[in-house]
Amino acid sequence: MKIASAASAFPKHYYSQKFLLEKLQEYWGDQLRNPAMLARLHRNVAVEGRHLVMPPEKYYEMTTWGQANDVWIQCAQELGEQALCRALHHAGLEPSKLGALFFTSVTGISSPSIDALLINRMGLPANIRRVPIFGLGCVAGAAGIARAADYVRAYPSQAAALVSVELCSLTIQREDLSVANLISSGLFADGSAAVIVTGDDLNATGPEIVATRSVFYPDTEEMMGWNITEKGFRITLSPEVPVLIREHLGHDVDSFLADHGRKRSDIGSWVLHTGGPKVLEATAAALDLHDGQLDASWDCLKKVGNLSSASVLVVLEDVMKNRRPDPGTFGILAAMGPGFCSELVLLQW
Repeated sequence: MKIASAASAFPKHYYSQKFLLEKLQEYWGDQLRNPAMLARLHRNVAVEGRHLVMPPEKYYEMTTWGQANDVWIQCAQELGEQALCRALHHAGLEPSKLGALFFTSVTGISSPSIDALLINRMGLPANIRRVPIFGLGCVAGAAGIARAADYVRAYPSQAAALVSVELCSLTIQREDLSVANLISSGLFADGSAAVIVTGDDLNATGPEIVATRSVFYPDTEEMMGWNITEKGFRITLSPEVPVLIREHLGHDVDSFLADHGRKRSDIGSWVLHTGGPKVLEATAAALDLHDGQLDASWDCLKKVGNLSSASVLVVLEDVMKNRRPDPGTFGILAAMGPGFCSELVLLQW
């Protein structure tokens, strides 16, 4: 099983963090009693610029969840198609070769799900197996790769595609001035990514998926997620997330590696979900990473913000294109998210 390719697609609208801060201050207006706090929070997330699915003035026109979700349905198809076409091209595969299509998002809903709409748009095989995934949030990029690996393990002559589309800007709540929403307004962004996972019979190039592991942390469901209200998705984001990472991630990675005859010092490549500064700092502390070992994640956070499930896939794309490890190097791809849970993927480049 190999990751044959990873590709991203972004909306055409890209803005500096300074510009977006000014627009958000206008958006909230007199409701925002402490503009200095918003500015401080936006500085602290270490993001320099982000893509938005619409120009800032268009967000004033959305007054209902239904309106926002209609934009999500349309744009998720467009960006999902772009990312998947690029991933297929990089893998050297025709769309007809896909046996399964996994789609993940946590920023909108659709029935039929976006994977079905992509089949129609792209002329994908009528017998392709569809697996829409909702609710995993930031962890879903790693989880989707793991589920795609499960599929091609059972069908080694086939390829599976994972498509992630997250349009986080469509979830912003104008009436919500909680610290969690103020942070998310400066951290999260819009984008899409796709990955092609191939079975052993296809002899593709790319890092081998050696093993995967899911870890669920009981009674932590309040750490991260959405409260669903009449206005749509209202973010839940606990300041205890970095604490949980420091307490568990190192042990979980060590246990996973030990079960496959490896230890942390064997790992020469780290592809980790961008999260945010506190998440990346906690991850570095938990795994004793230093000397630039998380540079790919930090750079993606700086350039495009946190893309929820697509983030780890964008980091993977960057590593595959620009930071490819030497052949034989072992790597870990990992993400954490609502549940609270983690997904770990052991790679060999």
